[in-house]
Amino acid sequence: LKDAIKPNLVQTLENNPAFIHGGPFANIAHGCNSVIATQTALKLGDYVVTEAGFGADLGAEKFIDIKCRKSGLRPDCVVIVATLRALKYHGGVDLKELNKENLAALEKGIANLERHVNNVRNHYGLPCVVSINHFTFDTEAEIELLKRKMAHHEAPVVLARHWAEGGKGAEEVARAVVKLVETSAADFKFVYEENAPLWEKVKTIATKIYGASDVTADSKIRAQIKKLQEDGYGHYPICVAKTQYSFSTDPQLRGAPSGHVITIREVRLQAGAEFIVMVCGDIMTMPGLPKVPSANSIDVTDEGKILGLF
Repeated sequence: LKDAIKPNLVQTLENNPAFIHGGPFANIAHGCNSVIATQTALKLGDYVVTEAGFGADLGAEKFIDIKCRKSGLRPDCVVIVATLRALKYHGGVDLKELNKENLAALEKGIANLERHVNNVRNHYGLPCVVSINHFTFDTEAEIELLKRKMAHHEAPVVLARHWAEGGKGAEEVARAVVKLVETSAADFKFVYEENAPLWEKVKTIATKIYGASDVTADSKIRAQIKKLQEDGYGHYPICVAKTQYSFSTDPQLRGAPSGHVITIREVRLQAGAEFIVMVCGDIMTMPGLPKVPSANSIDVTDEGKILGLF
């Protein structure tokens, strides 16, 4: 493991440097890369972009309340990545119909994005840019509707075409981030206080970030949380494991649901990592992987050309 602790330096197709070091999923873990990689990158570049995956209710919250709290890191800006497909899905469209224009569903689903923006700006205290990951079947009418509906949130909405155009397609997003960093001051804040009781921490996350009305658990789970508090682990941050498909624990409850109840069904002490996992709802904590890895179709020619990436 002495070599594994070193960040792995890789490069993009356009020869931009990147560190790959740690990749836990944010629906079941903290969703961030290693502190070592981020701190190393900060010494080598003017701007460092790091991912906190699976939504601003999961990855971003854990980046703030776990990684930033433990490391002293303080971000200057957040980029919320969204797709018109996902927003139409949150507006009630069936998966098979997402590639078709549907302005009514998009308008309804925008409530999901609005809550993410509100969480970032008001609960994390950070300025943000909304980056729309463009698909070929997105229509101009849908893009304009989204920009119009989001205009009053003081979060620039920028179209990103990097999938088709590489770095050039993300240039507008990068310029929007630089402008926001130079003109807006971050008022960074944690969602909960470190010295708050464990039960209060998870309830604060649920009510502030998820829009829930309350948190519940059976007597056995409550007793476990109480014992962890009494045993001296009360200052640990909370890592909620739940579905990434909804602000609630029900993956079918789309949009921006409010008034739902978060049920804690399991508690796990991660003493080495120094956080406590609260497993909420029906979620499998072992990541699902494909039967045939993508690596099986990747090869390198004698001329050094990589095949099978796309």
